[in-house]
Amino acid sequence: MPGPVVILGLGFTTQRLARRLRQRNIPVYAAVRQPERFSELESKGVRVCPMAANKIPPGATLVHSIPPLARPETDAIHSLITAIGPRRILYISSTGIYGSQTDVDANTAASPNNEKGHARLAEESWMTEKGAPLSTLILRSAAIYGPGRGVHVRLREGNLPRGTGGVVSRIHVEDLVSLLEAGAASELNGAWPVADDCPASSEEVVAFCASQMGISLPENSPRHFPVSGRRVNGKKIRELLGVTLLHPSYRSGIPASLREEQKDGD
Repeated sequence: MPGPVVILGLGFTTQRLARRLRQRNIPVYAAVRQPERFSELESKGVRVCPMAANKIPPGATLVHSIPPLARPETDAIHSLITAIGPRRILYISSTGIYGSQTDVDANTAASPNNEKGHARLAEESWMTEKGAPLSTLILRSAAIYGPGRGVHVRLREGNLPRGTGGVVSRIHVEDLVSLLEAGAASELNGAWPVADDCPASSEEVVAFCASQMGISLPENSPRHFPVSGRRVNGKKIRELLGVTLLHPSYRSGIPASLREEQKDGD
């Protein structure tokens, strides 16, 4: 992977990416609003810095993970990206950009049907037209889950998943990190849907989580959920990047998440 990697925004996924890259001794800079919050990552060798161009190396590979914000904040981020002139951008987008389409693959065109989806598409367009037009890879991620995040966490808290339930595509955070890592080292461009191989109903996943955790569903909760949502085929980008899923289904991803949570709690 040529040069350092700059991560714009340290969230659930990109903190794991930063740790993995540092394990390979790749220089990692993380531009954030509150650097003092990330002392643990600094101890791993991540150079956490304010969101200022003079603190970030130019010509790096940029991983942009900040979701669309209000116009002044978005303009400031665009100005920062322009100032540092990355050689390549990876942008974590969302399958929400496909709107009401229920079956999605690498050939499906974006068709947002709400404000968030339109904002995502506008951000993608800026990346490809003005951000780094010669080298931009967009990962349109399905719902991200893993240790500390997902249906099992909400169920533990006595809640059911957000929304109406139905069929949902997901991706374990470790697999999304693998795609980002491989994508950063590649020259692959374009926008690609990202998901595991097991879209499933909320009812199915909730029942599996309850069984794994040995708990009951919240009292007075519905046992059946309306079937709606989106089935996402994310195989194409994995083939192009040579990535094999660690967790092709929630049936391995959720138990792995529970084990990691237990280990971290010991």
